[in-house]
Amino acid sequence: MAAAAERVSFATEPSRYRHWRLAIDGPVATLAMDVAEDGGLRGGYELKLNTYDLGVDVELYDAVQRLRFEHPEVRTVVITSAREKIFSAGANIRMLAQSPHPWKVNFCKFTNETRNGIEDATACSGQTYLAAVNGTASGGGYELALACDYIMLIDDRSSVVSLPELPLLGVLPGTGGLTRVTDKRHVRRDLADYFCTRSEGIGGRKAVAAKLVDETVPRPRWQEAVALRAAALAARSSRPADAAGIELTPLEKTRADDAIGYRYVAARLDRAAAAAEITVRAPGEDPPPGTARLAELGAGFWPLAVTRELDDLILDLRTNELELGTWVLRTEGDPRRVLGYDRLLLDNRGDWLANEIIAYCKRTLKRLDVTSRSLIALIEPGSCFAGSLLELALAADRSYMLAGTREGAGAQPAVIVIDEMNLGPLPTGNGLTRLQSRFLGDPDRLGAAEKQAGEPMEAEDAERTGLITFAPDDLDWEEEVRLAIEERASFSPDALTGMEANYRFAGPETMETKIFGRLSAWQNWIFTRTNASGPAGALRRYGTGQRPEFDHRRV
Repeated sequence: MAAAAERVSFATEPSRYRHWRLAIDGPVATLAMDVAEDGGLRGGYELKLNTYDLGVDVELYDAVQRLRFEHPEVRTVVITSAREKIFSAGANIRMLAQSPHPWKVNFCKFTNETRNGIEDATACSGQTYLAAVNGTASGGGYELALACDYIMLIDDRSSVVSLPELPLLGVLPGTGGLTRVTDKRHVRRDLADYFCTRSEGIGGRKAVAAKLVDETVPRPRWQEAVALRAAALAARSSRPADAAGIELTPLEKTRADDAIGYRYVAARLDRAAAAAEITVRAPGEDPPPGTARLAELGAGFWPLAVTRELDDLILDLRTNELELGTWVLRTEGDPRRVLGYDRLLLDNRGDWLANEIIAYCKRTLKRLDVTSRSLIALIEPGSCFAGSLLELALAADRSYMLAGTREGAGAQPAVIVIDEMNLGPLPTGNGLTRLQSRFLGDPDRLGAAEKQAGEPMEAEDAERTGLITFAPDDLDWEEEVRLAIEERASFSPDALTGMEANYRFAGPETMETKIFGRLSAWQNWIFTRTNASGPAGALRRYGTGQRPEFDHRRV
């Protein structure tokens, strides 16, 4: 458990940024990196040369979110540097060298999730990101450029792009760099091999020829060329020019050692059981009329509010509560209201805000998918695992649904309900719905489940259809749930993480599954090896003038 003073908060807003400058000029926003050297999230290192740590990334994530929700008029986002001759030297090496292993891995994960959000903005929201690399971009600095749809590199005979982690640090390029080079930019394997082992990088026409960047521009024409390219990218977008944005007001959050609370989401931290019991609540009122102007409903609009709260809770628990290895997922409320809000969003998908909320729900569920915690869903009378909230149960590693009711209780039996939200709008990282992943290779079972859309299913039907794992009755419920949670706490967390990461991403391999499944596992392993993190490892000796000492056995 992190002490209260040491807990990381993911709450910020532009007036509090220390590392980024955000400017908006009509359809074009400019996000300039200007990292405060003394602004490290933790002590012991300086953020020189626009290097970054988690605090820098928290601000970037906030800016990406606000541009999507608060500024529908923005069609192009230019990411550049406020410094001369340097774009970004990537993740701060001193920070990495002194950080414990879990911090390094979680840092890499959050960084890549934010970059995925940038790519999602281009793909789903018509808000294209342009990297205006006005100086050398190394390591994670180049990876930030790789997340953008188009990369311009200044041609001044000194600025280059590079992924120097392997020759200089003995680690992989941030777990996402290699994948984006090959799978996104389609750099040839042999050229990628040369590039990733060449610490000095590549610039100019060679960088364009290798597909590492899209365009190089001489310094005298730089500002004009960037402006013209940004305008051209903006012209192809369908984002509304005259729509009003929705302010992402601060979350109403309470935080104690044993509980975290919001309006619709709550978590009880059971340290004895090494578990966090998370409850997501349905709205307390019916959805507004289908003709409502969604932006006028504000940040308290249930689908947006509950997604923001769940997103923040996932990040809080993942970063600050490493020993709570099991997350128990519950819901409370009227499933009909959940389905009503789903319907409102789906019927208004032509509205920019409805589209953004659905995309945000998709990204938050993906964040849950890649979180290294065991997920157990408990479906009980009074729960509302329906539509978008059913995705929580489908994302779980195991689900228990109470058959019938509890003795002496007057509540109706628990039900689950599939709706259109489960049939396409909220895919996992492998590109499939959670239902398709669940019934991979079994089209008959998948078809039978999809035909149940709109029909409330009690435990017996849900178990027969394959939508839940177990359906104990009231007599066995408490004991089975207790044993499941206790058993999880007794296993090796490392083995659990590896097992869960394997089966959560069945089916097609995508750029996302490579980053978070295969490459995250490799980086996880490499970070613990003495060649990288040992006393004479590359991370430890970087910048000391001493050469690292490697164990040259291949394993």
